[in-house]
Amino acid sequence: MKQLFCDVCKKEVIDPIPGRTFFYFREYDLCEPCKDDLEASVKAAVLTKKPFDFAWFDKMRSEIVLNGVKNSKIAGSKRSR
Repeated sequence: MKQLFCDVCKKEVIDPIPGRTFFYFREYDLCEPCKDDLEASVKAAVLTKKPFDFAWFDKMRSEIVLNGVKNSKIAGSKRSR
């Protein structure tokens, strides 16, 4: 059995199934709750951006994940850890 830890919150993912219980983002593995936090943070930022630009979107999403890895929490997360 493979042991997998979320790169953001550092918690172990029990019974890892790609695309269901953990997700890849670039070189990082994200658990489902951290992926949900990432999507919520991205959605809040995208709603304020006019006109939309994919280069900006990729850069912003990468920065959110990198900051999450450094702080062990996705910015704007409503979950308590």
